[in-house]
Amino acid sequence: MKQSAVEAVIRGLKKAGVSIVCYLPDSLFKELYPALDADPDIRTIRVTNEGEGAAICGGVFLSGKRAALVMENSGLRAAVEPLARMGLGAGIPVVMLMSYRGELGENNWWAIPHGITMEPVLNALRIPYQVIREEEKIERAIADAYSWSYSAYYHSGVALGGEVVR
Repeated sequence: MKQSAVEAVIRGLKKAGVSIVCYLPDSLFKELYPALDADPDIRTIRVTNEGEGAAICGGVFLSGKRAALVMENSGLRAAVEPLARMGLGAGIPVVMLMSYRGELGENNWWAIPHGITMEPVLNALRIPYQVIREEEKIERAIADAYSWSYSAYYHSGVALGGEVVR
């Protein structure tokens, strides 16, 4: 991930009022995590799985603050149960920023299932999302996801793919 894309993500998070980021590191976002850790305006929480991160983000929402769940798209499958309970059952939104593993151009066999399952899982949970492959669209996509989620009291997602993460 280029430094300019990392900076666009952080600008988007700050524009949306995010003060806490939960993440489980992945290789496509490897440049993003140290930048988030170093930012004095963002508290980072490393999680052991994405379901835990979703639950923490939901708790942050209940405290009146804004959080982001940053993960590889494979983590969406691990987070399904807490996302379904919080979103469908309680109106507690979680905004997810995902790296898009497994899209066309992927060269790792183990990542292909992540691309095959991400969009059907998001659709099954009725979670609106954008796939962003152009750096200049990152900041706006993140801000839009927060505007929508905090108006709808439901989850949304932004998946960064293509040249943005390669």
